Amino acid sequence: MSRPPTFTPPPCATAHTLATRRGRFAVLDGRPAGEPLGTVLLLPGFTGSKEDFIALLEPLAKAGYRAVAVDGRGQYETAGPDTEEAYAQGELAADVLAQAEALDTPVHLLGHSLGGQIARAAVLLDRSPFTTLTLMSSGPARVSHSQRERLALLRDALSGGMTMEQVWEAMRAMDPPEETPVDGDELRTRWLRTRPAQLVVTGRQLSQEPDRVAELAAVRRLPLHVISGEYDDTWPVEQFDAMAERLGARRTRIAGARHSPNTDRPQETAAALTDFWDDPFRDDLL
Repeated sequence: MSRPPTFTPPPCATAHTLATRRGRFAVLDGRPAGEPLGTVLLLPGFTGSKEDFIALLEPLAKAGYRAVAVDGRGQYETAGPDTEEAYAQGELAADVLAQAEALDTPVHLLGHSLGGQIARAAVLLDRSPFTTLTLMSSGPARVSHSQRERLALLRDALSGGMTMEQVWEAMRAMDPPEETPVDGDELRTRWLRTRPAQLVVTGRQLSQEPDRVAELAAVRRLPLHVISGEYDDTWPVEQFDAMAERLGARRTRIAGARHSPNTDRPQETAAALTDFWDDPFRDDLL
């Protein structure tokens, strides 16, 4: 489970709902002091939320970028139905296109982990709203064997009638929380407000996702960035290296970071992101 450093947004950001043709989505909206250099849409990963990007909002705003971090349908503060069909990857990708449309400006799209695979699916549906695509700690296909085993346990528990509260207590017993400034009650609240059907379906997606790198590489004139930490147990870091090469994408490893460079090393991550957005076609000249 991702552990943001805080659930309190910085002064540059406001919490509100983004109205779209596919419903309303809870967002944290970080804005620079002047006219934005660009607008960024940030998609969180599995069991995550918009709060996972809080540490990025201020450095991105100082660099001149508006950053909108979103709870997808069924995640934390965005409502979602109890039917599994609602969380099919195509439905979640269509939500992203609606969010970009509602922002009413070209969008730099970034997805973390599961969010990266949803972002990829959105681009493959319609590339036109997006200025760039960044895949953060999000691999080319299904997750590692150990993660598939953990996901299967979670799906079995939720499908077998355990409540979200019971699953939370079981996870805490198996995996004591890491040291973090975040109050455990905030993490618990986020977990309890996430729709079980969303976790079941997206967990299955992570376990079964096919390799769509060739499809993404065929999308014309879309600058791509693959960014990760130095170590990752969800996908081997070497898979990110190979994927970036296949895509012809910029590749960044954030020193000292693991699966969530956005929370582990936010300043360094923000610097790498804004360097890419400032000049996304620079690598074409190398």
